[in-house]
Amino acid sequence: MNKIAVLMAEGFEEGETLTIVDILRRAGLVCDMIYFGDKLVKGMHGMYVEGDKAFGEAVKEYDMIVLPGGRPGGQNLKENPEVIKMVQYFNNNNKYIGAMCSGTVVLSDANVIEGKKVTGYTGYAEKLIGGIFINEVVVADQNIVTSQGPATPYPFAYKIAEVFGKDTAVLRERMLYNFAGGK
Repeated sequence: MNKIAVLMAEGFEEGETLTIVDILRRAGLVCDMIYFGDKLVKGMHGMYVEGDKAFGEAVKEYDMIVLPGGRPGGQNLKENPEVIKMVQYFNNNNKYIGAMCSGTVVLSDANVIEGKKVTGYTGYAEKLIGGIFINEVVVADQNIVTSQGPATPYPFAYKIAEVFGKDTAVLRERMLYNFAGGK
C-alpha cells in the first residue's frame, strides 16, 4: 500500500493540510501527518492539530512527501536543512514530491525542479528558480506534483491519488454521495 507523508511545520495552512490528508485517506492511501518537535502543531490560523508521527529517517520509507503551505509554515520547511535533505533524497530515489502554495519554495532550495514544470502561489514564478512555471491549478511533471494555494487542495489531492492509481471519478462520486446523506 502506498504511503504519503504530509509535513506539518508550525504555521502550516490548516485548510490545505487537512483537506489533502482527508482526501488521500478516503482514497485508501496511508497518509500520515508528520510533525517536528511537539506533537501538537500550531497552524497559521491558531488551530492546533495533532500529528501522527515525528519527522525522522522513517520518512524515507514513504512513497511521497508533501509540503503544504502556510505562513510561516512554508518558510519553516524551507529553513529546515533536514527537510531540504529529505526532499533531495526523495528526488534522487525517484520518489514523489508534492508541494503547494508557499511549500513550493522548498523545491527550489532543494534543487529538485530544474527543467520541470511547476506551479505555485500567485507571484511565485520568480521564486521557483530552475522550474518551468505554468499558471495552472495543478501541475504534475515526472516525480513532482505542485499546486497553487488555499483554494486548490482538492484538485491537488485528487492528482496525488491519480498518481497512485486511484480512480478519482469514483472517489468524487463517493464523497458527494456521502455528503448527501448516503452510506
